[in-house]
Amino acid sequence: MCGRFAFYSAREAMAAVFGVEDPPPIEARYNIAPTQHVPVIRAGEDGDRHVAMLRWGLVPFWAKDTKIGNRLINARAETAAGKPAFRAAWSRRRCLVPADGFYEWRAGADGKMPWFVSAAAGEPFAMAGLWEHWEPKAGADDEAEGPLETFTILTTAPTDVMARLHDRMPLVLGPERSAAWLAGEDPAGDGDSLADPAVALRAWPVSRRVNSPRNEDASLVEPAGDERLDETGSG
Repeated sequence: MCGRFAFYSAREAMAAVFGVEDPPPIEARYNIAPTQHVPVIRAGEDGDRHVAMLRWGLVPFWAKDTKIGNRLINARAETAAGKPAFRAAWSRRRCLVPADGFYEWRAGADGKMPWFVSAAAGEPFAMAGLWEHWEPKAGADDEAEGPLETFTILTTAPTDVMARLHDRMPLVLGPERSAAWLAGEDPAGDGDSLADPAVALRAWPVSRRVNSPRNEDASLVEPAGDERLDETGSG
């Protein structure tokens, strides 16, 4: 799964890595959590890529209220196309969720330890996402909230390095597969995982301060030990 991630390369990466022309100012973030508004990339009718701030936790267009979004922060890439909550978005509303890395927790003798997972090359990457536009229903308790755009992050079976941390991971995409995803193509991976093999991963343990979304600073991604994992299988 993916329940916390970081995107601190921000504005410069939007242009250089993700092909967004003249991106808006974007705040560096080190501890992005569900229900927060996050920059995502969508393809416009003109074919150009645009940045939009969407809330994390997909609310289907047919939902009576927004509470369902708290449970739909992730969607399984293998089955999302057939699920009522995601079916329409899979066909027509895809997005890229830019990240410098994401967090995962691994159980140990002293409890669960957070790890930060990034691209081995050190560059930002995209996570495949789906987005929705929701309108409040007449008479609903949250009618005053107004129209809302939300998104979910797709997950897949883990790569070798991620299998040491968790049995699921975000569907990471390199530039070529990012373009294919936005164009409506199905994701394709090697073996059990749909994750893009062009994006080799590395991981290291970090401070438990990341457990609280109130903590938001660069020290959260700094190593908290000597152990490392990478796509060569070390660690």
